[in-house]
Amino acid sequence: MTRTDSRSFLYVPAIKPALFDKAVRGDTDAVIIDLEDSVPLSQKASAREAVSEWLNSREPTGAEIWVRVTPEFLAEDLDAAAQSGVAGIMIAKCSTATLARADALLTELESTRKLDTLAVIGLLETADALRSIAAMAKYARVRTFGIGEVDLLADLRIARTPDTEAVIDTIRMQVVIGCAAASLAAPIAPTSTNFRDLDGFVITTQHFVDMGFRARTALHPSQVPIINAALTPSDETIASARRLVELYELSDGGPTVDDHGRFVDEAVMRGAREVLARA
Repeated sequence: MTRTDSRSFLYVPAIKPALFDKAVRGDTDAVIIDLEDSVPLSQKASAREAVSEWLNSREPTGAEIWVRVTPEFLAEDLDAAAQSGVAGIMIAKCSTATLARADALLTELESTRKLDTLAVIGLLETADALRSIAAMAKYARVRTFGIGEVDLLADLRIARTPDTEAVIDTIRMQVVIGCAAASLAAPIAPTSTNFRDLDGFVITTQHFVDMGFRARTALHPSQVPIINAALTPSDETIASARRLVELYELSDGGPTVDDHGRFVDEAVMRGAREVLARA
């Protein structure tokens, strides 16, 4: 399918094809060509044409290519997006019904065009989607989920204020737990629309990492290095994880203690292995 280590996902409007090459050659791990909110209805057809043309002519790069599609125009969007070299599809306003239809359409396109299996990231933007993570995760092509937080909070009638931050974190944790329970990759954290507040973006990105998110979307290239830095373990953290693995192997997989006298068992080792996997 696709790799699971992309840290940063940079949105690029499908109506700005001049930015496509620049985006994939930048610092981001993945680029999301957006056929949804960033494209006015009157420009949908021309945007799809531009995306399809670029996908069929671009030079390979290290960045993953994703295309965000919308349920209202699913067949048309997937027809443009399902091309060779595309890692997967991000489905806006994902639901069990939309995912089932997308799965069928993608299976047909993959067969007709002789494509590798395209992964799917579902954006959770409704209360129903939040409750349907387990059902949607049963589709083999689903890699993980992200949160369309503005739409989700609107659907839940929750205002974003300092007093509701704890409530919003509780909702986010439902997604982290849902992905872990379904053995999916860790979820993708929502971006910040205030792309000029980079100091705030540093704080919120670290907060998401601490909560269990292992990627974040960006609206502006200036946000990308912050995401990558937050999700790249430090040399000290890597060295500590390697030392734990070494000590655990010396104990033949049984409980032991680290160099500071702290208890180390399999649960501790899971964290160390996750650090090394990200490194």
